[in-house]
Amino acid sequence: MSQTHHGNFTHLDGRGQPRMVDVGGKEPTQRKATARALVRFPSKAWSSVMEGDLPKGDLEAPVRLAAIQGAKQTSQLIPLCHPLSLSGVNVEWQVHSDENTIEIQVTVQTHGPTGVEMEAMVGASAGALCLYDLTKALDKGILVESVRLLEKTGGKSGSWRAK
Repeated sequence: MSQTHHGNFTHLDGRGQPRMVDVGGKEPTQRKATARALVRFPSKAWSSVMEGDLPKGDLEAPVRLAAIQGAKQTSQLIPLCHPLSLSGVNVEWQVHSDENTIEIQVTVQTHGPTGVEMEAMVGASAGALCLYDLTKALDKGILVESVRLLEKTGGKSGSWRAK
């Protein structure tokens, strides 16, 4: 498959203008990506979260739904991402009491011509932002931090894992 690109940037045409890469000729493969986002709470807010003393009620269910919805809507938010048919979105929730953090980890899968790294990262980000929204009345100093890709498999570039 021949692509016109500007240098090594496949999302730029020969004139340096943004473009959506044509993945129509790529062989569909099983693809999977996992990303995470951390939400860090000041001590007083952390105590309220751990005690369940929350102004907007339950946290985990809406955060999971926001993460799933974020993964599904990635192409609507990130201009050059392809709309993908996702075969699965899994959200894990981990409490790290020693650091006053909640980790939202999102794993996305598809069988298609392009990867799901962005869907996993947008899902994790959306979950973290939902958690912030549900708890911001406790303290505006809650931090959404460390959104990152942890792992990806499939496609021409193969597997990759964060160190």
